[in-house]
Amino acid sequence: MTLIAGIDSSTQSCKVEVRNLDTGDLVREGRAPHPPGTIVDPNVWWDALLTAVDRAGGLDDVAALSVSGQQHTPIFLDRDGDVVCDSPLWNDTGSYPQVSALNEPFPWPSSTTGSRGA
Repeated sequence: MTLIAGIDSSTQSCKVEVRNLDTGDLVREGRAPHPPGTIVDPNVWWDALLTAVDRAGGLDDVAALSVSGQQHTPIFLDRDGDVVCDSPLWNDTGSYPQVSALNEPFPWPSSTTGSRGA
């Protein structure tokens, strides 16, 4: 039996499903929550991935892997690849005043920022 796995890292949790390639049947799965909030330390996402993979029985016997993740969430790294600060999720509105100020001189849609704010 050939196994394939899918990993989804969303804003709320990391989920791993291992399926039979021929039938699509779920063989095993694992999940791990992400912390609440709209600004998060990206290292907790890595920890959640490792936990979810472990709870799914590992990936050693998996032939192929597909990964999906959060869009619009920057992770700021230094030149050594280390995280330098927490990451704002897509639903964080803390920069609304700055986005609004950047867009103020321009009609919608803004060619400068591509965003109008919340």
